Amino acid sequence: MATRTIHILLIILLTTPLSPSSSQSTDDSFISMLITQSGLDFLKQILVTNAIASLTPLQLPQIQKTLKIPFLGQIHVVLSNITIYHVDVPFSYINPGDTGIAIVGSATSNLSMNWHYSYGTWLVPIEISDSGLASVLVEGMEIGATLSLKIQEGVIDISLLEGGCFVKEIIIKLDGGASWLYQGMVDAFQGQIASAVENAIANNLEEGVLKLETFLGGLPKEIPVDDIASLNVTLVNDPLISNNSIGFEINGLFTKNEKGKVSTVFHKNSQSLVSCIDSPKMLGISLDEAVFNSASALYYNAELWTVDTLPDQAMLNTAWWRFLIPQLYRKYPNDDMNLNISLSAPPVVQISPHGISATVYADLIVDVMEGRDIVPVLCISLVIRGSGSVKVVKNNLAGSLQLDDFTMEQKWSQIGKLHMYLIQPIVWTLIETVCLPYANSRLGKGFPLPIIHGFTLQNAEIVFSDSAVSVCSDVTFTDSYNLRSLGYLNKLTQKL
Repeated sequence: MATRTIHILLIILLTTPLSPSSSQSTDDSFISMLITQSGLDFLKQILVTNAIASLTPLQLPQIQKTLKIPFLGQIHVVLSNITIYHVDVPFSYINPGDTGIAIVGSATSNLSMNWHYSYGTWLVPIEISDSGLASVLVEGMEIGATLSLKIQEGVIDISLLEGGCFVKEIIIKLDGGASWLYQGMVDAFQGQIASAVENAIANNLEEGVLKLETFLGGLPKEIPVDDIASLNVTLVNDPLISNNSIGFEINGLFTKNEKGKVSTVFHKNSQSLVSCIDSPKMLGISLDEAVFNSASALYYNAELWTVDTLPDQAMLNTAWWRFLIPQLYRKYPNDDMNLNISLSAPPVVQISPHGISATVYADLIVDVMEGRDIVPVLCISLVIRGSGSVKVVKNNLAGSLQLDDFTMEQKWSQIGKLHMYLIQPIVWTLIETVCLPYANSRLGKGFPLPIIHGFTLQNAEIVFSDSAVSVCSDVTFTDSYNLRSLGYLNKLTQKL
């Protein structure tokens, strides 16, 4: 039962980032997450209406008692194989507050059990006994739990502040047995059955919360992006809980895999948590532009890129350039060339309410293959300005870039001064047909958003604001995650 409960309680944190930082810290966060009111309602439906029902069947301890029945004397009664096999929750609510998250449901449940009695009298010198089955209807059952969410010593500290079950009334129906036995069962065992139900559910909740705390403490602090980088998903500061939402703050910067940190210091520009507060979506994820700039700073030191595929392969020979750069052809007639492109500074990403833009600083270096020697002959400095678009692909934030304009100037040359206006259209074509497709092939893969494995963003919308972009999305459960006991989530999500 405890295993089922941990799976159920895990859903309340399905959008919780994968790892946290220190308690009561004031560290900068560059990714913010918000579970909105519709997200809380979704959690309520899953956690209460379906999750409590998934606790069944729940076995209760055996109950026995000696009754005193008029004219018969002492009767020994045993109730065994007491099983809760169904729970129905017609009403429930979830209420986040200053101390945590309260989840309350009004429920009914059905139990089955075996009964057995035996007695002896002075009239009959032998023992008289009988046995049979009974069904029990538990009405007016209140089930509730209040969970505390804090960030402490590098982990999410989740604890059960209050939790339990209260049974108002039970109705017992015997299959067989005399009327005196029925009345005796109701009078003698009603309180014990109610107490057994209350204790079993309360213990199950407490056990599940402890296992969930252990599970969350073992989640990784980084999500791998590729061989070079990972996304730091360390939580900073305690959760921000209001009466209709729960917010989390994450470090969110890109880090080098081998070092675990970036050397550049970034400062958060955006002050708002998430731009999805008024959205009907379940979840909001806000990324400050510093997240993207941390990626550009990290990949700035990547290897030099050699252009080996051009619209016209003849461009990789000096003969093709004889009219545009005649001094190149005169000095190196009919020699093969290499075009190398490298970043001269980290690209700068800027986000505004109108969209996202990027400025890329690059050097185009021309090498001539003179025999077995590679001779650098020319370097052109480029400043490329483009506008971008972003989209959600599964749980990744992907994008693309299109060229707006660029400037170029001669940085150094072994062949004298160039007429830049003659080669500018060629460089534009090179950027459009070679550089941008190469960059977009990588941007199109995107990087992972901090979502617990097994849950997928659905019908996501992109909202731009000052210095930040927000993803407002619903969430669905995917069959790939190994939570077979939660298989009903797919159907529930479709209904919602």
